[in-house]
Amino acid sequence: MSPAPQSSRRPLSTARVLEAAIRVADRGGAEAITMRRVAQELGVEAMSLYHHVPNKDAILDGVIDMVFAAIALPVADCDDRDDWRDAIRTRAHSARTVLSQHSWALGLMDSRRDPGPATLRQHDAVLGVLRRAGFTLPMAAHAVSLIDSYVGGFVLQEANLPITTPEDVEEVAGGILAHLPADDLPYLTEMIVDHGLRPGYDHTSEFGYGLDLILDALEARRREPLRR
Repeated sequence: MSPAPQSSRRPLSTARVLEAAIRVADRGGAEAITMRRVAQELGVEAMSLYHHVPNKDAILDGVIDMVFAAIALPVADCDDRDDWRDAIRTRAHSARTVLSQHSWALGLMDSRRDPGPATLRQHDAVLGVLRRAGFTLPMAAHAVSLIDSYVGGFVLQEANLPITTPEDVEEVAGGILAHLPADDLPYLTEMIVDHGLRPGYDHTSEFGYGLDLILDALEARRREPLRR
């Protein structure tokens, strides 16, 4: 791709470089992010990028920080110790939405050694909600690990499912049932026929159900010291 004429281009900036890198990754995954491809996305020569980002690592750090910046910060009433679940639930749903749009980021989020300000602010806000709710420091660490693992795992699983619409569910389930020995695998047959194919079933609703189970379990652990 040849560079666009200078007069028709908006001036380059760090933000524009990172936004272009995200578009490249959305199409081809994190491995597609190279100085050359990002430059092509912007219609400039690769050398132009070095005025705004020193190297590819800086781009990777920057795009991850942009992803974190798009996730809603959890906000809880400081005077209500029981408000933490709503705050963390809202943040988890926001994280799922953002990461579903940029699932390539999952493999990078915990691997960067130079986290940006939005990344640090996100972690601090989550910990703040938990600590103000009365979680001990070790329990707050357990909660963060558990919730983030659940969100990331669900997004990764969802990204690889061969279904996105109710029609896809029927097509895939029908194909499985056509070759499924129902007498030998009765419980799997029952799950597909009486649950997965029932009218109105939406597999994406499983996220909220599982999240509530996690939050309820953490709440029970939070209250244990109070009862003692």
